[in-house]
Amino acid sequence: MFLNYLKITLRTLRKNRVFSLINITGLALGIAAFVLILEYVAYERSVNGFHKNLPTLYRLLAQTREGDIVSDMAPAVGPLAKQEFPEVNDFCRIGEHSANGIVSFANGSNGQSAQSFREGKLGYADPNFFTLFTFPVIQGTVASALMQPNTVALSQTQARKYFGEKKPLGQTLTLNNQFGKTLYTVSAVYADMPQNSDLIFDAVFSLVTLANPANLNGNDWARLDSFDGQYLTTFLKLTEVAPGIPANYTALADKINAYKKKVTPEDETLFLVQPATSMHLATSLSDTYPTSGSLGFVYLLSGIAGLILLIAWFNYVNLSTAGALKRAKEVGVRKVIGAAPGQLIVQFLGESLLLNIVGFGLALVLVASLQHAFNAFVAKELSLDVLNANGFWLAGLLLLVIGAVASGGYVAFTLTSFQPIKTLKGAYQAGKGGWLRKTLVVAQFSASVALVIATMVLYRQLQFMQNKDLGVRLAQRVVIKRPEIGDGPFAPKTTRLEDQLAQLPYVKSFSQTTIVPGNFYNFTANSVTKQNPRPGDEKKSYSMGIIDDRFLKTYEIGLAAGRNFTVREAELGWEKSGKLMINETAARQLGFASAEQAVGKIINWIQPYELVGIVKDYHHQGLQKAIEPVIFMPRRSTSDLTIQLTTDHMQDKLAELERLYKASYPGNPFEFYFVDANYNKQYQSEQQYGQVFTVASALAIFIACLGLFGLAAFTTEQRTKEIGVRKVLGASVASIVTLLSKDFLKLVLIAIVIASPVAWWAMNRWLQNFEYKVDIAWWMFGLAALLAIGIAILTVSFQSVKAALMNPVKSLRSE
Repeated sequence: MFLNYLKITLRTLRKNRVFSLINITGLALGIAAFVLILEYVAYERSVNGFHKNLPTLYRLLAQTREGDIVSDMAPAVGPLAKQEFPEVNDFCRIGEHSANGIVSFANGSNGQSAQSFREGKLGYADPNFFTLFTFPVIQGTVASALMQPNTVALSQTQARKYFGEKKPLGQTLTLNNQFGKTLYTVSAVYADMPQNSDLIFDAVFSLVTLANPANLNGNDWARLDSFDGQYLTTFLKLTEVAPGIPANYTALADKINAYKKKVTPEDETLFLVQPATSMHLATSLSDTYPTSGSLGFVYLLSGIAGLILLIAWFNYVNLSTAGALKRAKEVGVRKVIGAAPGQLIVQFLGESLLLNIVGFGLALVLVASLQHAFNAFVAKELSLDVLNANGFWLAGLLLLVIGAVASGGYVAFTLTSFQPIKTLKGAYQAGKGGWLRKTLVVAQFSASVALVIATMVLYRQLQFMQNKDLGVRLAQRVVIKRPEIGDGPFAPKTTRLEDQLAQLPYVKSFSQTTIVPGNFYNFTANSVTKQNPRPGDEKKSYSMGIIDDRFLKTYEIGLAAGRNFTVREAELGWEKSGKLMINETAARQLGFASAEQAVGKIINWIQPYELVGIVKDYHHQGLQKAIEPVIFMPRRSTSDLTIQLTTDHMQDKLAELERLYKASYPGNPFEFYFVDANYNKQYQSEQQYGQVFTVASALAIFIACLGLFGLAAFTTEQRTKEIGVRKVLGASVASIVTLLSKDFLKLVLIAIVIASPVAWWAMNRWLQNFEYKVDIAWWMFGLAALLAIGIAILTVSFQSVKAALMNPVKSLRSE
């Protein structure tokens, strides 16, 4: 029986090659897109899941009076929490960015430092780091890895990078960073931290090293008993009230805030406790806690994957029910000779499953072919193995089977519902299921048109952000990272380098500054007021930027009033010069009626300061954010060096700059980046969204057009004799093409009407995330409509013209 069903199925598929090919292609594309996106979703859901203590781990957060939520804590908060609250079983403080700097190490028999690397994945951590978090230690012991000051644990790859085949334990290296030059001994080697971890360090340095004031390089804010400097992420391990059930973390947050209010009633900061299970992906889209992943992007990709797969199944249902008339007599004959409905259902359901299985096999080939490109797009190393996490492969397979059975089952029940007497008399009409086919075509094109509109809005917003006048010039500016290694003060070396730069004909200007457009400011501060403040002015926050006297010139930032800092004021620094500049937004926030009015006025902060200039507002950060009130503080120091270059022979110029830099700062790696490229990294998520929607809309339209092509072919075949009669009676080719196309175009027009308001609503909500945004123009809907109609006409016209050009004699003789 099975072999008989299989033979019939293969013959049917071979007889209807076009319909079979369209169905298989659509299913393969839909399943391939679904599987690739499922890999990404499975990966995102697996992040941090390998930590054994994850159910009892929580991250401490702070909400400022302005409503911002940050994860950086003062060093003394963790120990205090364990001391005062029995719900806290343990704590671990981690410096996720504060350790970054230049690592140098001996690489020769004479013991001299021969190599150095600027590292960006270094961290400080408490001694229990490898106990609370599941990162296997493969050399050394977990308990002693970071117990002693001046010790460091290296990842397996980093240990090999520094020491080759030599045994790393006991080796020494030097870390040069904001805390000065410190010698460390390697006490442990751990397995490379997996990519599905929010904590990824190449080296972890003992935090207890900073308990020694001699290792702080004058940075008293970083003292481990300080409540001021906020630079550590604090994790809490909560006590279990029952096996596997931690203490109530929201109640703990309330207790912490009640304690803080009693000790420091004037401080309006609120503490929050976030489960470590949700620090990568939020618990919901309304969750305001900071996360390292994007739940919205996961939902977006999941929705697009489901949509494309649904469109592919719509195609199958559409084409199969459209071809019902061709199978009607077959069903009637088989019923008359005794075939039971169950046997027919099994037959037709088997055909559906076979098509889905072939489509699934082809989809796996497509996944293997596209995997590398998809990995580059999402910047993750993904494969089908990722689906093993949390049983995602089972969920995905179950969804595919349910969809295949549902779509195939509907077709099977539709075909077996034919009454044999009517079908054998030829009384059955295919129009019975026409409403469903029309509905599915409208649904397919509605989704496609909505995606096209969304893509245009996305790219217009991205183009707007990249081309808007920012009030600052970024092109041809290269930033060279500051030196960290050196004996004695850097100032004389810096002066010599600046003198050399001034002599180079291709250097237009340069500036040594701690802030660069596209990056953050130095810090934020409040309690800044003019001499006659208004109530509440002292609570307002300002971004603080330390610049030299050349910053405005190098970046071509204008002044609204007043003057720039002088060389002398920059050399004295803001503490001794008593001079500051502010931007226009800060002037308004301070209560000045105009920029001119603010010049020369005194504002109070740590001490009284005179405002010598008002800087024109410029977009220091991306257009997602409003321009902040900024206070500019003068200082000349050895910082990151911004150089404005002429455009030609860039590689030769960079080579000469590297030679000069290394001659001035021996042992320091020459590292640079271009300001405009760095600035545009802020738009990476928007670029990613644009690429997703472009691919998704193209794929959705292509699959929908496959179905439209098949339906047009079926309709043309059913109306062959009618076309022949019309041609004999004198109908033109154009009139026949119009006759066959207009019904499909009506469906596309209905889809456009449905898709347009939905797309407008969705994209209008998305644009609310931007402080500066484009308007959704009417022409976007018109262009999307023209595109959909044009593609539909091309798809349908191929079959229509072919039928219209057919010899009417041949048409009238056809069965």
